[in-house]
Amino acid sequence: MDRALEPRPQQPSRRAPTRRPPSRRPDDYHFTHDVRARFAETDAMGIVHHSRYLPWLEEARVAYLRSIGHPYDATRADGVDYAVIESHLTYLRPVRFDEVVTVHLALVAGTRATFAIDYLLRVAGEVRSTATTVHGCVDGRGRPVRLPDWLNELITPLR
Repeated sequence: MDRALEPRPQQPSRRAPTRRPPSRRPDDYHFTHDVRARFAETDAMGIVHHSRYLPWLEEARVAYLRSIGHPYDATRADGVDYAVIESHLTYLRPVRFDEVVTVHLALVAGTRATFAIDYLLRVAGEVRSTATTVHGCVDGRGRPVRLPDWLNELITPLR
């Protein structure tokens, strides 16, 4: 067999540990952020296109960082960026134009250089989607770095 076609041995992941699916209970989340579905985000069927959910998650993350006193531009100025290294979304029901989506967010896991966030997306109390993103802390050159102290303090109880 050609070595190029041989399966590689599975390497243990250094990323935040794999977890169960995100909770569908709003009380399990400690931050919320509302976004309104814009017409430009919908497809020909009037449903928000699946590609538009990731920017909503990003908007909620940035709002969360701002709310806890660590605006994203300040963390970048300190030399730390949070690269998205994994994302997973489950679409349960469609979101339509002009609906207000409440994005619930919770830090759920972490390592020395990565952290995971779960999301619950609801419209008028109805669950429409769940998601998880995993982020790697990197410097300005894209090299892995440890979590900032303030973020490590938030993650430590989750380990």
